[in-house]
Amino acid sequence: MSSHPRLGRFILKAAVFAVGLGLCGALLGALALALAWPNLPNLSALTDYRPRVPLRVYTADKVLIGEFGEERRNVLSFNEIPDVMKSAILSAEDDRFYQHGGIDWLGVVRAMIANITNMSKVQGASTITMQVARNFYLSSQKTYTRKFYELLLTFKIESTLTKDQILDLYMNQIYLGHRAYGFAAASRTYFGKPLSEITPAEAAMLAGIPKAPSRFNPIANFSRAKIRQGYVLGRMKDLGYLTDAEYKQAMAQPIVLKSAPGTPAGGYAIHGEYVADLARQLLYGVYQDNVYSRGFNIYTTIKSGDQEAAHDAVRDGILDYTRRAPYPGPEETIDLPAGVENDPTKLDSILDSVQDKYADDEGLLVGVVLSAAPDKVVVARSSQEIIDVTNKNALKVIARGLVKNAKDKVKISRGSVVYIHKNGDYWEIINKPTVQAAFVSIRPEDGAIISMVGGFSFGDDQFNRVTAAWRQPGSAFKPFIYASTLERGITPATQVSDEPFTLTAEQTGSKAWSPKNYGNAYEPMLTMRQGLYKSKNMVSIRLMQAVGPKYVQDYITRFGFDRSRNPAVLPLALGAGAVTPLQLADGYAVFANGGYRVLPYLIDHITDSSGKVIMQAKPIVAGDSANRVVDPRTVYVMDDLLRGVATYGTGARVHRELKRDDIGGKTGTTNDSHDAWFAGFTPKLVGVAWMGYDQPKSLGSRETGGGAALPIWLDYMRYALKGQPQIPPGPMPAGLEKIDGDYYFSEFPPGQAVARVGLPTPNDVPPSTTPPPDAINNLVNQLTNSTTADRNGGTPAQTQRVQF
Repeated sequence: MSSHPRLGRFILKAAVFAVGLGLCGALLGALALALAWPNLPNLSALTDYRPRVPLRVYTADKVLIGEFGEERRNVLSFNEIPDVMKSAILSAEDDRFYQHGGIDWLGVVRAMIANITNMSKVQGASTITMQVARNFYLSSQKTYTRKFYELLLTFKIESTLTKDQILDLYMNQIYLGHRAYGFAAASRTYFGKPLSEITPAEAAMLAGIPKAPSRFNPIANFSRAKIRQGYVLGRMKDLGYLTDAEYKQAMAQPIVLKSAPGTPAGGYAIHGEYVADLARQLLYGVYQDNVYSRGFNIYTTIKSGDQEAAHDAVRDGILDYTRRAPYPGPEETIDLPAGVENDPTKLDSILDSVQDKYADDEGLLVGVVLSAAPDKVVVARSSQEIIDVTNKNALKVIARGLVKNAKDKVKISRGSVVYIHKNGDYWEIINKPTVQAAFVSIRPEDGAIISMVGGFSFGDDQFNRVTAAWRQPGSAFKPFIYASTLERGITPATQVSDEPFTLTAEQTGSKAWSPKNYGNAYEPMLTMRQGLYKSKNMVSIRLMQAVGPKYVQDYITRFGFDRSRNPAVLPLALGAGAVTPLQLADGYAVFANGGYRVLPYLIDHITDSSGKVIMQAKPIVAGDSANRVVDPRTVYVMDDLLRGVATYGTGARVHRELKRDDIGGKTGTTNDSHDAWFAGFTPKLVGVAWMGYDQPKSLGSRETGGGAALPIWLDYMRYALKGQPQIPPGPMPAGLEKIDGDYYFSEFPPGQAVARVGLPTPNDVPPSTTPPPDAINNLVNQLTNSTTADRNGGTPAQTQRVQF
C-alpha cells in the first residue's frame, strides 16, 4: 500500500518538473523572440520592391545593343507570369505553399530526421517564403542561428504580404544561373523566348534550376537538368497540374537551347558594342556605380540598320586591306602527330587547346592545317569539320606561305594554326587583321549620331577610334583651308601655281622644307577648283600662304577643330594637324547643313525602370541664325566644289558607283600613307571613314584614302541612301553670282577677285607664315605621337565632343 503514495509523489514531481522545464523553455523562447524580433530587418525591400535591374542601351528604333550589370533581369507582374510556370515552381519547390503559414512543419520534421541520421546539417525544409527571406536578407550558410532568424522573418513576411505577392517576389528575384535573375530572364537566357511562350517541358526545366543553379542549368549540365526536369514533370502530374497525355507530351518534347539576343550567352541582334559602351560611360559620369542596378534605359540616336551596315562595311574594308597586304604567316605551328586525324578524340583534344588559346572572332574561325600544297590547303576545325581551301583567289593571298622556299615565319605547313573565313561561296585563309578602321555617320541637321564603329573587334579592343583617336586628316582637311580663302577674295577660278618649291632653313628657322604632290606629279598652273579636284598639295599650301596660317587657324575653329592641335604653320594646309573621325564629321556637317555648327550627340533620352523619362536631349538645330558659323555663300560654293570632287576628282568613284549628284566629299591620305580617309555628305547625312594602324606606320606605298577608306564609306552609303531621293542644290544665296561658269562673291567680282596666286620669292614670305624653329619638321611626329598619348591616358575626345 505504501508504494502507491511514493509512486504518486514521483509522478507528481516528474509532472511538476516537466511543466517547470516547459515553462523555462517557453520563457527562454519568449525571451529569445523578444530579443530577436525587434532586430529583424524592415520589410521595405519587399513591400517597396525595387529589383537590381541592369542598365540597358537601345537604338532609336528600340533594338537592344548593350546591357550592363551583374544581374540580368526582366521583371514581370504576377498576372504576366503564365500559370504553367507557377505550377511548375510549386511542384518543384513548395507544393503546399498556399496551405501552410510560411513553414511546412512536415518538411521540418523530415529535415530534422535526415540531419540527425547524418549527424550534420545536410537537408533543409525551406519553403518559398523562407527562400524569399533568405534571398533578400540572409545568407545561405547552414547554421541554426541563421535558421532561427529565417523562421522569424518568414512569419513576419507571411503576416505582411499575400501569398501571391510572395510568389511574385520569388519568381522575379531567384538566381537561375548565367547571370539570369528571375524566370523571365532565364527563359530568354536558355530558350531565347519570352516567358509567355513557355511550354510545360521548358517550364519544368526552369523550375528545376533553383535547387542548384550552377549544376542544374541546362547550359552547364544538360543531362542533370533533364533528370531534374523529369522529376518536376512527375510532380506536376501527381499534383494534377498535368494530365497523363500532357505529361507524356512534355517528356517527349525535345529541348532546344537558344539564347535570345541581348543575353550574355546570346549576344545582340546588331553590333553596337562601341555605341553601348560610350553611352554607358556618359551616364556613368552622372550616376557613378549606381548606374548598373537602377534599371535605366538609354535610347540612343543610332539607327539599327545603319549601325549594322556600318559594322559590316568596316569589317569588310579591313579584311579587303588584309588580303592586299603581304601575308604575314600563321599564328604559330604546333607539332601535329602523324595520323592523329584518324583518332577523333585525340584530334578534338588538340583542337580544343588551340581554340582556347586563339578565339574565334565573328566570321574568323580558328583551325589547324592538316596538309598544305600550292593548290590545296586542308584545315581542321574539329574531327567532324574538315575544310578544303582550293579557290584560286584565296590561294593567291597566301601564296608566299605555300612555296617550297618559304621562310619559316610565313610558311604554311601541317600543324599551322590559321584563321579561316567564308568569303562568299568559298573558304579562305586570312590572318587576324592588325590594321584598324573606324566609321561614323551623323545627321547634319542636329548632330545626331546615326552609326558608329570604333574598330575591327570590340571584344579584342575597346578603344573607340571614332571619339578618341587623334589622327592627321591629310587632304580630307583641305576643304576647310579652301573655304577660308573664299572669304578673302579667292575664287574657284583663281589660278594657282602647282610648281614644287622649297623653303630654306633661313625661312623656316630650322630645316629646309620641300613639300611634294602625291606621285611627284606637277603642273604649271591650276585653278583653285582643279587643285581641289586633284588634291594638289602645292595648290593648298600656296592658298594658305596667300591668306596667312594664323587666319586659317582662327577660321577652322568655326567648324569645331581644336586650335592647339592645329598650329598656325604651313603643313596645316596638308592636314598635318590632328582630328578625331567624329570631329571631322562634325566639321563636314557645317558644309552639309548650310553653315551651322551643331554638336554631335548620342543619347536621345533616358528612362528609369518605370519608363519615366528622366533625361531628354535638346540638340542645337541647323537654321538658327545664332548658330551660323560660316557665310552661306561660302557653304554654297564649297558644296559645289565638293560635289565636283565626288564626280570628277579623287572621289569620282562615288558618282560612278552610287549614280547620285547630291554627294560631296574628299579623300585624304597622310604622309607615307599612315592614315587613309574619306569624308562625304548629302544634305541629310554625313559619313567619315578612316583606316590606319594604332601605332602609326605606312599602310603601303600604293594605299590611299580612295583605295582604303572610300570603299568602307561606299558600302555604308549603299544601304543608307537606298531609296532616298536626290536633293538638288538650294537657291543661290544673296551676294553670290555665277559668271562665266564659276562663282564670285559680290564684293569680289571679276577684276577685283584674286586672279592668280603664283610662286613667291623668299622675300615674299610674310613673317606670319614663318613657322617656329623645328615646327615644320617635327609637327607630323608630334601630332602622330599624340594619338598614342591620348590612348594611354590623355583626355578622350568624347568628354569634349559628345553630349547628352
